[in-house]
Amino acid sequence: MRPNDRIQHTPARRGGLAGIRQRHGNRCARPASGCKCPWQAEVYSTRDGKKIRKLFPTKGAARDWRNDATTAVRRRIMGAPTSTTLREAAKAWLEGARAGVIRPRSGEPYKPAAIRHHERGLRLRVLPEPGDRRLTEVEREELQRFVDDLVARGKSAALIDATLLPVRAIYRHALRSPSTGVVVNPTAGLELPAANGRRERVAAPGECASLLAALPDEDRALWATAMYTGLRRGELQALRIEDVDLKAGVIRVRRGWDQYAGEIKTKTGRERTVPIPSELRAPLAEHLLALGWREGLIFGVSAVSPFVPSTVRLRADRAWAKAKLAPITLHECRHTYASLMIDAMRERGGVNAKTLSS
Repeated sequence: MRPNDRIQHTPARRGGLAGIRQRHGNRCARPASGCKCPWQAEVYSTRDGKKIRKLFPTKGAARDWRNDATTAVRRRIMGAPTSTTLREAAKAWLEGARAGVIRPRSGEPYKPAAIRHHERGLRLRVLPEPGDRRLTEVEREELQRFVDDLVARGKSAALIDATLLPVRAIYRHALRSPSTGVVVNPTAGLELPAANGRRERVAAPGECASLLAALPDEDRALWATAMYTGLRRGELQALRIEDVDLKAGVIRVRRGWDQYAGEIKTKTGRERTVPIPSELRAPLAEHLLALGWREGLIFGVSAVSPFVPSTVRLRADRAWAKAKLAPITLHECRHTYASLMIDAMRERGGVNAKTLSS
């Protein structure tokens, strides 16, 4: 609006709707009726001592919002908007996630690695642009343009989805707090690119044996445990000698590992017991016998220092290249385990998918 423009308000007519009026600029040709000037709806929040106002292109949209807002204010699920920016909200959300006060939908605390990924995505991609906008001012159209720009820059569907995860979580948290003034989640309904990632590699039973036979002796038990128990990489790193009971034929998975935080809870927050199949017993027993320490980590560079995944992967890739075998990752070994278990359970007449995914 130019400096010499002024706003004229068309008051509600007798018998009309209170709290709704049309805002006309000084240059409006038809201030009385029929123009396209916006409609303003407002409600008063007694708790905040402030009016909540919003503009709409039509009188009907303003009326509908005011009806909903009046109810929301009365029920204390809506309040006057604050000056909190997306950057400030993100900082508070990260602090709450680190403290364990803010949690994902599972109810379990965020893992340190997940918080680091969210912080990085926010810092590098989200906050440089809309970060200084008020939390209540960020709109779906703006976020859609943000997504479209990432697509145009060649970013993968997985990266885009990971970038939006903390933004979704920030707004879910804000919606539960009336003091933020957030009543609409702008992350809802966004059109995201379809994930067209490659399928995870799964090794067949005979191939597993060939892959393991080609490995250096020092690494064979680690990869065999990954293939035949489905432990996650962090769980393999944190596995201790006392967690393995060869006599009972089980491994007790009690903890995971984070490269910065050290020992952490498992992904589900619960301990579980995994059977030791016949294919694993021999290499695992040989590895335990060859260890130079009586307690501590099984697959560590020492009793207290876990293996470095990139180093282990490099040695394995070299061995498999020499044997002319297709490489596999520790994460893909988990998928291989699930496939082996499904095949085995089918032979026995059933499979429990929930058990396999724990």
